Amino acid sequence: MLEYQLTTHSYEETEELGSKISNLLQAGDVIVLNGDLGVGKTTLTRGLARGLGIKRNVKSPTFTLIREYQDGRVPLYHMDAYRLESSPDEDLGFDEYFNGDGITIVEWPQFIKDEIPEEHISINIKRLSNDDDREIIFKLHGKKYADRKFGDLA
Repeated sequence: MLEYQLTTHSYEETEELGSKISNLLQAGDVIVLNGDLGVGKTTLTRGLARGLGIKRNVKSPTFTLIREYQDGRVPLYHMDAYRLESSPDEDLGFDEYFNGDGITIVEWPQFIKDEIPEEHISINIKRLSNDDDREIIFKLHGKKYADRKFGDLA
Protein backbone atom coordinates (compact mmCIF):
# COMPACT_ATOMS: atom_id res chain seq x y z
CA MET A 1 0.00 0.00 0.00
CA LEU A 2 1.32 3.42 -0.98
CA GLU A 3 0.53 6.45 1.16
CA TYR A 4 0.80 10.18 0.46
CA GLN A 5 0.05 13.16 2.70
CA LEU A 6 -0.53 16.82 1.91
CA THR A 7 -2.21 19.89 3.34
CA THR A 8 -4.70 22.32 1.80
CA HIS A 9 -5.31 25.78 3.25
CA SER A 10 -8.71 26.74 1.85
CA TYR A 11 -11.95 25.45 0.38
CA GLU A 12 -10.62 26.44 -3.06
CA GLU A 13 -7.37 24.47 -2.60
CA THR A 14 -9.31 21.39 -1.53
CA GLU A 15 -11.55 21.67 -4.58
CA GLU A 16 -8.52 22.22 -6.85
CA LEU A 17 -6.90 19.10 -5.38
CA GLY A 18 -10.01 17.16 -6.40
CA SER A 19 -9.61 18.45 -9.95
CA LYS A 20 -5.97 17.31 -10.02
CA ILE A 21 -6.93 13.87 -8.68
CA SER A 22 -9.40 13.44 -11.54
CA ASN A 23 -6.49 13.40 -14.02
CA LEU A 24 -5.14 10.25 -12.34
CA LEU A 25 -8.40 8.30 -12.35
CA GLN A 26 -9.88 5.76 -14.74
CA ALA A 27 -13.20 4.01 -15.16
CA GLY A 28 -13.61 1.35 -12.50
CA ASP A 29 -11.75 3.27 -9.78
CA VAL A 30 -13.28 3.39 -6.31
CA ILE A 31 -12.48 6.15 -3.82
CA VAL A 32 -13.58 6.05 -0.21
CA LEU A 33 -13.66 9.38 1.63
CA ASN A 34 -13.23 9.45 5.39
CA GLY A 35 -13.58 12.46 7.65
CA ASP A 36 -15.84 14.26 10.05
CA LEU A 37 -19.02 16.03 9.03
CA GLY A 38 -18.22 19.27 7.21
CA VAL A 39 -14.52 18.53 6.71
CA GLY A 40 -14.61 18.80 2.90
CA LYS A 41 -15.52 15.41 1.43
CA THR A 42 -18.10 16.88 -0.93
CA THR A 43 -15.81 19.83 -1.70
CA LEU A 44 -13.10 17.42 -2.86
CA THR A 45 -15.70 15.50 -4.88
CA ARG A 46 -16.95 18.73 -6.48
CA GLY A 47 -13.42 19.48 -7.71
CA LEU A 48 -12.98 15.94 -8.96
CA ALA A 49 -16.23 16.23 -10.92
CA ARG A 50 -15.12 19.55 -12.41
CA GLY A 51 -11.84 17.90 -13.47
CA LEU A 52 -13.84 15.18 -15.23
CA GLY A 53 -15.71 17.86 -17.18
CA ILE A 54 -18.98 17.52 -15.28
CA LYS A 55 -20.94 20.76 -15.51
CA ARG A 56 -23.78 20.00 -13.07
CA ASN A 57 -23.52 21.21 -9.49
CA VAL A 58 -22.30 18.41 -7.24
CA LYS A 59 -24.24 18.13 -3.99
CA SER A 60 -23.97 15.67 -1.14
CA PRO A 61 -26.14 12.60 -1.81
CA THR A 62 -27.08 12.30 1.88
CA PHE A 63 -30.80 11.91 1.23
CA THR A 64 -30.63 10.08 -2.09
CA LEU A 65 -27.71 7.73 -1.25
CA ILE A 66 -26.32 7.89 -4.82
CA ARG A 67 -26.03 10.72 -7.32
CA GLU A 68 -25.00 9.89 -10.86
CA TYR A 69 -23.23 12.34 -13.14
CA GLN A 70 -23.03 11.12 -16.74
CA ASP A 71 -21.83 14.24 -18.56
CA GLY A 72 -18.06 13.98 -17.93
CA ARG A 73 -15.27 12.04 -19.66
CA VAL A 74 -16.40 9.05 -17.56
CA PRO A 75 -19.49 8.69 -15.36
CA LEU A 76 -19.16 9.67 -11.70
CA TYR A 77 -21.12 7.87 -9.01
CA HIS A 78 -21.19 9.75 -5.70
CA MET A 79 -22.46 7.73 -2.74
CA ASP A 80 -23.16 8.71 0.83
CA ALA A 81 -23.49 5.63 3.05
CA TYR A 82 -24.18 7.57 6.26
CA ARG A 83 -27.88 6.69 6.32
CA LEU A 84 -27.03 2.99 5.95
CA GLU A 85 -25.58 2.84 9.45
CA SER A 86 -28.77 1.23 10.73
CA SER A 87 -29.38 -1.11 7.77
CA PRO A 88 -26.04 -2.14 6.22
CA ASP A 89 -27.27 -5.61 5.23
CA GLU A 90 -29.56 -4.46 2.44
CA ASP A 91 -28.44 -5.37 -1.09
CA LEU A 92 -28.37 -2.03 -2.88
CA GLY A 93 -26.38 -3.12 -5.93
CA PHE A 94 -23.07 -1.53 -5.00
CA ASP A 95 -21.17 -4.11 -7.09
CA GLU A 96 -22.74 -2.72 -10.24
CA TYR A 97 -21.20 0.66 -9.48
CA PHE A 98 -17.86 -0.64 -8.17
CA ASN A 99 -17.38 -2.85 -11.24
CA GLY A 100 -18.99 -0.47 -13.71
CA ASP A 101 -17.89 2.03 -16.31
CA GLY A 102 -17.40 5.00 -14.02
CA ILE A 103 -15.55 6.34 -11.01
CA THR A 104 -17.25 5.70 -7.68
CA ILE A 105 -16.79 7.91 -4.62
CA VAL A 106 -18.13 6.72 -1.27
CA GLU A 107 -18.55 9.04 1.70
CA TRP A 108 -18.92 7.34 5.11
CA PRO A 109 -17.59 3.99 3.78
CA GLN A 110 -17.41 2.46 7.25
CA PHE A 111 -21.14 1.75 6.99
CA ILE A 112 -20.67 -0.51 3.94
CA LYS A 113 -17.10 -1.67 4.60
CA ASP A 114 -17.84 -5.27 3.55
CA GLU A 115 -18.97 -4.01 0.13
CA ILE A 116 -15.85 -1.94 -0.67
CA PRO A 117 -13.57 -3.65 -3.22
CA GLU A 118 -10.13 -4.72 -2.06
CA GLU A 119 -8.53 -2.42 -4.64
CA HIS A 120 -9.52 1.16 -3.85
CA ILE A 121 -8.19 4.58 -2.93
CA SER A 122 -8.79 5.72 0.62
CA ILE A 123 -8.68 9.48 1.25
CA ASN A 124 -8.77 10.68 4.85
CA ILE A 125 -9.49 14.36 5.43
CA LYS A 126 -8.83 15.92 8.81
CA ARG A 127 -9.44 19.50 9.96
CA LEU A 128 -6.31 21.06 11.46
CA SER A 129 -6.11 23.74 14.15
CA ASN A 130 -6.61 26.55 11.63
CA ASP A 131 -10.25 26.06 10.59
CA ASP A 132 -9.43 26.28 6.85
CA ASP A 133 -6.46 23.86 6.86
CA ARG A 134 -6.96 20.20 5.98
CA GLU A 135 -4.58 17.27 6.24
CA ILE A 136 -5.33 14.89 3.39
CA ILE A 137 -3.89 11.38 3.36
CA PHE A 138 -4.16 9.12 0.31
CA LYS A 139 -3.77 5.37 0.71
CA LEU A 140 -3.62 3.35 -2.50
CA HIS A 141 -4.88 -0.20 -1.97
CA GLY A 142 -4.05 -2.48 -4.88
CA LYS A 143 -1.63 -2.94 -7.73
CA LYS A 144 -3.78 -1.10 -10.26
CA TYR A 145 -2.90 2.23 -8.58
CA ALA A 146 0.85 1.61 -8.23
CA ASP A 147 1.86 3.29 -11.51
CA ARG A 148 -0.25 6.41 -11.06
CA LYS A 149 1.47 9.61 -10.06
CA PHE A 150 -0.34 10.44 -6.82
CA GLY A 151 2.98 11.53 -5.32
CA ASP A 152 3.02 14.41 -7.83
CA LEU A 153 -0.05 15.99 -6.19
CA ALA A 154 1.97 17.33 -3.27
